[in-house]
Amino acid sequence: MGDVKKIGIIICDRYRRCAGGKCLRAMQNREGAFTQYAGEEVELVGYTTCEGCPGGNIEYTGEEMVKNGAQVIHLATGLLVGYPPCPYIDTFKDFLEKRYGVQVVLGTHPIPEKYLEMHSQLGTWDEPEWESKLAEVMADEDTRKAYN
Repeated sequence: MGDVKKIGIIICDRYRRCAGGKCLRAMQNREGAFTQYAGEEVELVGYTTCEGCPGGNIEYTGEEMVKNGAQVIHLATGLLVGYPPCPYIDTFKDFLEKRYGVQVVLGTHPIPEKYLEMHSQLGTWDEPEWESKLAEVMADEDTRKAYN
């Protein structure tokens, strides 16, 4: 294998007690937003929350992750699928990319089927902008069900 891709993961604070099982499983299996690393070695160099709205930890944690070698920071799937989805996700992405020159990816693990069903009922993701935001984590039905 070649160089190690170093990544950080920032999760939504409402899931602060999450042990990261779905994110780490997806990273290990190269599913969801981690499919882009197929055939590459990946190292997790940071995992934390945004610290709650409006994301007070984004500035500090971004700096820490980059100091630890992060080349890519993933804004976890929970920021996309929560009720409501994070209203600051675009701001976080823009800030981290501009301030630290790091690539930011929206999502980690595939969207669980139960979240897709509920957001479809609510119409949350009906606007065209959501197609690109969800692209990395919109897996096939069997994979989504496996992440329920």
